[in-house]
Amino acid sequence: MLFRFSLLCSLGLLVCTCGRAPENEAVAPSVRPNILFIMADDHAQRAISAYSDELTQTPNLDRIANEGMLFRNSFVTNSICAPSRAAILTGKYSHLNGKIDNLSAFRPDQWTFPEALQAAGYRTSLIGKHHLKTLPRGFDEFRGLVGQGDYYNPTFVHNGDTLAPETGYTTTLITDYALEELQRSASGGQPFMMLYWHKAPHRNWMPDTSDLAGLLDKRYPEPANLRDEYQGRAAAAHADMRIANMFVSQDLKVLEQYEPNDPGTGGATFWPGGTRIMAEYFYREIERLTPAQRAAWEPFLARVGQEWQDVKGTSDELGWRYQRYLQDYLGSVKSVDDNVGRVLDYLDAAGLAENTIVIYTSDQGFYLGEHGWYDKRFMYEESHRTPLMIRYPAAVKAGTENDDLVLNIDLGSTLLDYAGLTPPAEVQGVSLRPLLAGSTPADWREDIYYRYYQEMASFHRVARHEGVRDERYKLIQFTEPGFEGYELFDLLEDPSEMNNRIDDPELEAVKTRLLQRLADLKEELNVPD
Repeated sequence: MLFRFSLLCSLGLLVCTCGRAPENEAVAPSVRPNILFIMADDHAQRAISAYSDELTQTPNLDRIANEGMLFRNSFVTNSICAPSRAAILTGKYSHLNGKIDNLSAFRPDQWTFPEALQAAGYRTSLIGKHHLKTLPRGFDEFRGLVGQGDYYNPTFVHNGDTLAPETGYTTTLITDYALEELQRSASGGQPFMMLYWHKAPHRNWMPDTSDLAGLLDKRYPEPANLRDEYQGRAAAAHADMRIANMFVSQDLKVLEQYEPNDPGTGGATFWPGGTRIMAEYFYREIERLTPAQRAAWEPFLARVGQEWQDVKGTSDELGWRYQRYLQDYLGSVKSVDDNVGRVLDYLDAAGLAENTIVIYTSDQGFYLGEHGWYDKRFMYEESHRTPLMIRYPAAVKAGTENDDLVLNIDLGSTLLDYAGLTPPAEVQGVSLRPLLAGSTPADWREDIYYRYYQEMASFHRVARHEGVRDERYKLIQFTEPGFEGYELFDLLEDPSEMNNRIDDPELEAVKTRLLQRLADLKEELNVPD
């Protein structure tokens, strides 16, 4: 049964919007590239083997890097899901596009790069997760998840109509629809631009049934700062995002029969009854499984429950929690990698690979046990960084890397550049095309600005902050009442950001310089106080 889109607003449907595209002339249609923009949710660089093979192997994602360019220093402007997506679509920082946190609304009258490409003759589509709570504009084909979506048997919205839940695993279903749209686009006689955006590996990390076998036997090295005590970092100490405090139910998959009183806070300490509510959410996720899916999960959940009872309250509990988290997170990543491989194979078989720009990125990074954490939000490296790999055989040399500072707001300008279009003047991102051609402009940015806005009295208790980072040093200013202060890190000597050196006389000149750069960047970027 179909329901009109008016229902979606009440369900929290999220998607991008935009205004009128600038009047630009595109280059000849015969040479305009196709665009496949792949994005995962909460995918850490360290969970892609092109960046590091310490945790997992991602052979299909690695193809994009091996056949194109891998960016070593790719960052976001605000490390939280919806604001990052808004920054990508508009090419502007949160304070200008208005989407400063997951709670605020996204203005529906804004320019975005998909609508500019659509106006220039591209067939445009968005398949998967969008997460902006507004009716999509600028897409010829839209098939999106409602809200965060579910890992199994999700509900999709198709061009304004909410469909009945569909049986299957969400990462695979998104890919099935992406392939259908690519086939339509390939036969349509016009260039295409697809946003192929996955839910995974967003919390609560439920792998496909086909990947459950052997998953509980996998073991991963612990980060050296898994048991961080947060000395000299008051805001980090106050945050509620420790693996030690994860929901035992929702996050670690322990059923109520094995743990009737979930001891976790799960980032919801602000929310009365939050632990119970999230536990009930997990049970609903299990109940929505089909009989075949449930049969695959039952022995898995039984073993998890027994393991929990064996380690609960012992010195082994934190280590077990960490392994449980990584097993599910990386299991969810595996399906993304497998399905991206299906799409890359299709481009090859259809003869589309040579003239198609393929981007792979995430809406931000994620903590995989560093500082004892999961989640994102902080300006520390693991969540500030995001993966970025771009393949374009017609113009980008295979197997190349780049170390320049690049931002998520640069991606739209890059794609417009290759399409022969110019973004409007208010767009703050700049095209990466010179970098992709192997040449860094003399005036390329030497430092980057960051700001996190969400109230502390919400999920994870992360204090509001802003900061500046250059090639070696990072200055963070916490502005949350009760946590005001600065942190300064030497990323060369202290890449894990354990030693706050804001009062170190050896770095006094660095502190003075970065304080001035923070003030200058705020003025240059029109950041209000």
